[in-house]
Amino acid sequence: MAATQTIDALHGTLKSYLNADQANQVKRAYFFAEQAHYGQRRRSGEPYVTHPLAVAGILADMHMDHQSLMAAMLHDVIEDTGIEKAAIGEQFGPTVAELVDGVSKLTLMEFDTLEEKQAENFQKMALAMARDIRVILVKLADRLHNMRTLGVLSNDKARRIARETLDIYAPIAMRLGMNNVRMEFEDLGFGALYPMRSRRIETAIRAARGNRKELVENMRQQIQETLEQEGHQVQVRGREKHLYSIYQKMKVKHKSFAEIMDIYAFRIIVDSVDTCYRVLGCVHSMYKPVPGSFKDYIAIPKANGYQSLHTVMMGMHGVPIEIQIRTQAMEDMANNGIAAHWLYKSDEHTTNGSHTRARDWVQGLLEMQQQAGNSLEFIDSVKMDLFPDEIYVFTPKGRILELPRRATAVDFAYAVHTDVGNACVACRINRRLAPLSQPLESGQTVEILTSSGARPNPAWLDYAVTAKARSNIHHFLKRQTREDSVSLGRSLLDKALASHGQELDDLSDVKLAEFLAAQHYDSMEDLLIDIARGNRLPAFTAQQLAAPESVEDEALSAHSGEAQPVAIKGTEGFMLSYAKCCHPIPGDPILGYLSSEKGVVVHRDQCKNLREHAERLVALRWDDEVQGDYPVNLRIEVENRRGMIAVIATRINSMGVNIEKISTEHKDHQFTYVTLEMMVQNRVHLARIMRRLRSITHVLKVTRIKN
Repeated sequence: MAATQTIDALHGTLKSYLNADQANQVKRAYFFAEQAHYGQRRRSGEPYVTHPLAVAGILADMHMDHQSLMAAMLHDVIEDTGIEKAAIGEQFGPTVAELVDGVSKLTLMEFDTLEEKQAENFQKMALAMARDIRVILVKLADRLHNMRTLGVLSNDKARRIARETLDIYAPIAMRLGMNNVRMEFEDLGFGALYPMRSRRIETAIRAARGNRKELVENMRQQIQETLEQEGHQVQVRGREKHLYSIYQKMKVKHKSFAEIMDIYAFRIIVDSVDTCYRVLGCVHSMYKPVPGSFKDYIAIPKANGYQSLHTVMMGMHGVPIEIQIRTQAMEDMANNGIAAHWLYKSDEHTTNGSHTRARDWVQGLLEMQQQAGNSLEFIDSVKMDLFPDEIYVFTPKGRILELPRRATAVDFAYAVHTDVGNACVACRINRRLAPLSQPLESGQTVEILTSSGARPNPAWLDYAVTAKARSNIHHFLKRQTREDSVSLGRSLLDKALASHGQELDDLSDVKLAEFLAAQHYDSMEDLLIDIARGNRLPAFTAQQLAAPESVEDEALSAHSGEAQPVAIKGTEGFMLSYAKCCHPIPGDPILGYLSSEKGVVVHRDQCKNLREHAERLVALRWDDEVQGDYPVNLRIEVENRRGMIAVIATRINSMGVNIEKISTEHKDHQFTYVTLEMMVQNRVHLARIMRRLRSITHVLKVTRIKN
């Protein structure tokens, strides 16, 4: 039988790197799968067992261990046949059974959308990966063989599988350093999604390759001979760009095909790390290096364990030449990534950088999965994490952290530790205070300043880019919003009940239960949240609870009967906001109104905008122990003199005050208005700042903008 001959061929390959007993166990797993799938056929008409055999062959090319290969042979047995996990455990051991269970096609579930189904499946796969990292390697090999055989499927189904592969599986392969698998995923997916574009680019590549074949070979020989004359034993190889990367560069960078193909790329394989740097010096003496193009991924490897030296030089006639220099071990790691862990594994306990990084990444996935509200939110976070364009920054103690490009100090804080991110209040970049929103650059030293009373700010979501930062902020906001709403709703209702001589705790459970049922609330928390969000007036609710029979007879104003104002501490969170029209600060007399979107909105009591919300007003006051910084606007009238803005800014900074915005408006040729928005603690703090500003020479007038 052809299938038996194929397993015999695979068995021969396995004996080249596994011992005889391990190779025989893989062969036994094949015969078990062949019997289990007897009579089943693929869409192509072939016996079904050809698929698990091909998956095992892909893993054998990566020199994976025998348990992974056995799981590959058996990965569809649990779902597609009547055999259970326990039976596999008895035959092949618990480890193989766990791998098969993790890799098995996930239980079909009912979802509203295809996206939800994919997201849920990926979420389950992340959990399986956490138990054994080999699960994802078998899963990738399974998907790779499915991609190679897409031709037998309908166009719609093939395109859907191709899109999922490009969105999820190719980035995972890249994150795990498996470059060969990633490139094949991308080219096969590109061909299925855009067959005409794929064919045209492939034809153009063949034509370009023929035209430049001689030139590439001449350059390769020149580099090889020069390095050998310097005493280096090296292999110099021409490096071809694959279809999908060419298409992406044309699309994203708006480059023509000719511009992309004008770059000549070579890879130099050497015998040691020391030789990498010596060879770099040699090639830089041959051609002039392009400034800023050198990257040392040997000293600072990429997140997936990739190591190499990269440089770009200008060759003859101004032709750019890209060079990558690495050892053979680095080359294997670049192509096979985490799979190279088994290739270089000397004993059961040895782990290399790629394997450790992969485990760290999966652990990060688990944390995100626990905090995500649903599978779609989780997969959005993961997608952000799968497309990094790295920068490298330092902690004050010299530890290197890798972050995606456009990352900010908020991302850095969460990368250090979740608690550091949650307590972050400010940052220093290269020892200077900087905004948390400032994008970081490679080589910078970042220090995070924290405060025990601090909490994540919703505005951080506007500039946080890492999945860990965004998922932690989302998680905190969701949890905090509910807690804040319940607390604020309880406070508002208690104040309203006080006018009736009652407290919420005084009301009987029976009365509360009857009231909640009559008003269609599942719990007291839901009622309090509705009050906090402005969907229900606390005075009206208090009247219903205290004297339900009189509700129809009384017309109530929004703040009628509230005996005492609600105290504001500044730590209430996200169901309390401060009006931007009048910028209330501690010490100002205040009023608020209930908004269905923002909870309680705090204004200065004389703010003219309160008139629009007269029926929803809530009496407020500042607590004696109010906390936090609050924005305030000042207008400063100054004489037109050079450097006055700098003098004002320096004076304010010397008091430890943050300037949020600054603008100028010319009054006439002699005087200018300077408008400042800054953060202050209270009216006393503001008065001290205004006195200091008035003491500056050439400052004529300092006033607070009230509306």
